[in-house]
Amino acid sequence: MKKTTAALGAALLALSAQSAFAQSSVTLYGIVDTSVRYLTNANASNDSQVAMGEGVETPSRFGLKGTEDLGGGTSAIFKLENQFQLWSGKFDNSNNTLFQRNAYVGLSNNQYGALTLGRQQTPFFDMMGNTFDPLTVGDYWQDSWVYNPVGPFLFTNSSVKYNGTFGGLHVEGMYGFGGVPGSTGQNSMYGFAASYALGPLEAVAGFQQNDVSGKKFNIANFGAVYTFTPTLKVLAGWLHSQDNTGLADVDMQQSGAPTLAHVSPNRIDDSFYVGSTWQVTSPLTLTVAGYYDHARNAALLDGSLGNGINYSATVLAEYSLSKRTEVYGTVDFTRGNGAFLADYPGRNNQTGVAIGLRNIF
Repeated sequence: MKKTTAALGAALLALSAQSAFAQSSVTLYGIVDTSVRYLTNANASNDSQVAMGEGVETPSRFGLKGTEDLGGGTSAIFKLENQFQLWSGKFDNSNNTLFQRNAYVGLSNNQYGALTLGRQQTPFFDMMGNTFDPLTVGDYWQDSWVYNPVGPFLFTNSSVKYNGTFGGLHVEGMYGFGGVPGSTGQNSMYGFAASYALGPLEAVAGFQQNDVSGKKFNIANFGAVYTFTPTLKVLAGWLHSQDNTGLADVDMQQSGAPTLAHVSPNRIDDSFYVGSTWQVTSPLTLTVAGYYDHARNAALLDGSLGNGINYSATVLAEYSLSKRTEVYGTVDFTRGNGAFLADYPGRNNQTGVAIGLRNIF
């Protein structure tokens, strides 16, 4: 252990000296976040559950990001980012991917934007997670279920991505290579998003298409945020998705939900969300959010296809202990009918209450 620590210290010192000489920097950063959560109707017997698990908004992660000044306003950049389960110490994915969130290298210019290559967040996820979703795409199923159809496609391997800001306009575009011999389209993706800020109003529009063995998943989104005062903003938006892959029916389901006999070859979802964030005092922030989805041609428990409606509401209170540390509490309610009955392990409604602690470094 002592030898490992000494070797690591020497490597870090060498890296620091090398970075200073090259007018570059390498930063270790991350988030550690976990909560204790009470949830009703958590299994087929409709028992309640108390468990430690993920945080309400931000998965625990650590990463390395670096930049090297190449002159003329241009820099070489990279990012390596892992996501893990704080409560168990395990990777937060089923295939033990080390850098499941981001692993890319690129060039950035102060005037023309950045071009990056590797595994990266999609433009859709960038916009919703950073600015336009009230809960920044939450972590609990009850807070993030509306995004579950696009869940497998929030990150893309083997991708080229551009992002640039020109005054109030921010644009992003991405293409992911499928890597299938004889076909440039199979297993590929493309997506773009653009936001524009004008005074207190900022709006976004985007589109993404993923190919899975020749079958398509499409999602379009429109949203806006209006800042009434420096301490109060309101957010709203619409998501429209069409899934021919069959993945949406499965990815919508919670852990413990019944197995579907069949999946839909053409599921369509129209989702709406609205929310508000209010900084009540310097340390205290309140967020309220509501989500609604109307699904058509979705898989039912009896093996047929039909419609369904699901909706949820969340209240989140965050109290900052410092610039990097906060405690929070949240209450949420979720209810579904029709096709969404297949997504619940027990009754068609759940209430969740959680308290958590987050540190950002």
